[in-house]
Amino acid sequence: MPATLSSARTRAALRTTARFSAESLLVLAALAVALWILGRMWSVVWPLIIGLLLTTLTWPLARVLRRHKWPPALAASAVTVLFLLVIAGIVTLIAVPMASQTDELTDGVTEGIQKLRDWAAGPPLNIDDSQITHAVDSAMARVQDSVGTITTTVATGISTVVNGLITAVLAVFLMFFFLKDGPRFLPWLARQLPGRLATDVPVVAARSWETLGSFVRSQALVGLLDGVFIGLGLWILGVPLVLPLAVLTFVSAFVPIVGALFAGFVAVLIALVSNGLTDALITLAIIVLVQQLEGNVFQPIIQSRGLGLHAAVVLLAVTLGGSLAGIVGSLLAVPVAALIAVVWNYVREQLGDEPDGPDHPDTPGGPDRPEPVPGPAAAG
Repeated sequence: MPATLSSARTRAALRTTARFSAESLLVLAALAVALWILGRMWSVVWPLIIGLLLTTLTWPLARVLRRHKWPPALAASAVTVLFLLVIAGIVTLIAVPMASQTDELTDGVTEGIQKLRDWAAGPPLNIDDSQITHAVDSAMARVQDSVGTITTTVATGISTVVNGLITAVLAVFLMFFFLKDGPRFLPWLARQLPGRLATDVPVVAARSWETLGSFVRSQALVGLLDGVFIGLGLWILGVPLVLPLAVLTFVSAFVPIVGALFAGFVAVLIALVSNGLTDALITLAIIVLVQQLEGNVFQPIIQSRGLGLHAAVVLLAVTLGGSLAGIVGSLLAVPVAALIAVVWNYVREQLGDEPDGPDHPDTPGGPDRPEPVPGPAAAG
C-alpha cells in the first residue's frame, strides 16, 4: 500500500516554509530599502568607492614611507602628488605622440574615407557619387531636424563630463585623507560599537580591505597582459604609436566594456590611417582575440585566485552587474561579490559548530586571529 501523508508533518513543513518565506521577504525588503538609500546618496558614495580603490593602489608606498618615520600627512601628500604626476605622465605619453602626428592622421583619415568611397563605387555595391551625395544630404537634413535632440544630448554629455571631473577631484581628496588618517579608523570604529560588534566589524573590515587590494592588483595585472599582447601585435604589424596605444589599453582595462571598446577603436583607427585596411582588420582580429582571452580566461582565473571566487562566479557577477547597473555595475560586480563572500565566510565561521575557546584559531581573541592590515579600513 502507498504510504499516507502525515498531517502533523505536513502542517509543520508548511509552517516552516511560510516562516522562511516571510523572513526572506523581510530580508529582501530591507535590502531594497538599503539599495534605495544608496542610490539617493550615490553622488557621495561613488567618489568614496573610487577613493577607496585608488587608496588600495597607493597605500603600499604610503606604508613604506610611514615605516621610515615619515609623518602621516607628509607621506600622504607625497604619495598623492606622485600619483597625480604618474597620471599626468600617462596622459602626456598618450597625447603628445598623437598630437605630433595630427596632420598625418588627418591625411590618413581623409585618404581612408576616399578609399571607402572608391570601394563602394565598385562591384559588388556599385554605388555612384550621386547616391553617396544624396545619402549625405539626407543625413544632413536629419541632423538639422534633430538640432533640439542633439543639443540636449550634448548638454547631457557636458554635464556627465563635469560630474566625472567633480567625482575625480573628490576621489583624489578622499584618497589623501584615507592615506593620512586611515589607520585610525578601526580603533575609532571599535570604540563606537557595542559588545560583540566591536570585535566582529573590525575583523570583517580588515578582510574586506585585503579583498579590495586583491581586486585592484588583479585588475592591474589583467590590464598589463592586455597592453603587452596588443602592443606586441601592433609592433609586429608596424603600426605607429605602439607605446601610447599599449598604455591606453592598460589604463582602459580599469573601465569595463567601454574602456576596451574605446582603446580598440583608437588602435584600429590608427592602423587604418597609417597601414591600410588589411592591417586594420588584422589589428581588429588581434584585439578581439586578446579581449576574448582576457574576458573569458585571464580575468576569471586571476580574479578567482586573488579574491577566493570561482571563475564562474566572476563571470556571472560581471554579467549580472552589467545587466543591473551598466558600466558601473560591471566595474563593481566583482569586488561586491568578493565582499559578500567575505561577510558570508565570517558569518559561517561564527555560526559553525567548532569549539569555542581562547586557543581555537578561528575564535576572536585566539592566537591566529587575523591582524587588521594597515589602510583606510584597518588599524595601524
